Amino acid sequence: MSGKLSIVATPIGNLEDITLRALRTLKECDLILCEDTKTTKKLLIGYEIKTRTESFHTHSDKRKLNSIAHKLQTGIHIAYVSDAGTPGISDPGPFLVREIQNTLPEVSIEIIPGPDAVSASLSGAGMIFKEYLFLGFVPQKKGRQTFLKKIKDLDYVSVSFESSHRIKKFITELKTVLETDREVALVKEISKIHETIIRGNTQNILDRLIEDPKLEKGEFVVIVEAKK
Repeated sequence: MSGKLSIVATPIGNLEDITLRALRTLKECDLILCEDTKTTKKLLIGYEIKTRTESFHTHSDKRKLNSIAHKLQTGIHIAYVSDAGTPGISDPGPFLVREIQNTLPEVSIEIIPGPDAVSASLSGAGMIFKEYLFLGFVPQKKGRQTFLKKIKDLDYVSVSFESSHRIKKFITELKTVLETDREVALVKEISKIHETIIRGNTQNILDRLIEDPKLEKGEFVVIVEAKK
C-alpha cells in the first residue's frame, strides 16, 4: 500500500489565484506539508479547508524526511505547498521530492501547476527575449561579485529575486557592471494591491526608488536584459 505526494502551487499574492484542482487536492488530502503553517493557514481559512497541516522547511532534518516517508508508506495522501507560488523554486521542495523518488519509487508524485513569480514577472516586464536563466535569490555576501559578473556576461535574460531592504543596493551594484543601455525591469508585489512594474536602465530605476521610497517595499523580481 503506497501513498501519494501532490506538489501544489498556491497564490503568490491574491488568494483568488488558485486552481480548482489545487483547492480540491488540499481538501481531499490527509495532510498538508507547509514551509510555514501560519502562512498556509491564511489560505486554508479563506477557502474553509480544514485539512491537518505540518511544517516542512529548509531546516527540517533527515528525521523529518523519514517521518514523511513513513506516512506515505502507510498509504496516505500528502500535499506539499511552499509559502507562495510553485514548490521547488527556491524552497525545500526538491529535497522532499528527491528523497521520495529515491527511497519510495512506488509512491505516486503528481504536480498541481499554478502561480509562479518568474513566469508572471516575465509576462509583464515587456522584455524581448527567447531564452532566460533563473538565478534564484541574490547572494547576500559570499559569491555576490561572481553573481554580478554572471549577469553582466549573460547572452540571455536573467531573472533573480531580491528583498525590499536590499533592492537599492543591488541596483546600485548592477549600475557599476552593466552598460548604460542594458534594460532592467523590477516587478514587485505581483497580484497584490501595490503591484508595480518599473523598466529602464539602472540609473532610471535608481532615480525612481529614490524619488518614491514606498517603491522599496515588497518582494522583487529583477529581470536584466541579455548582453548586447
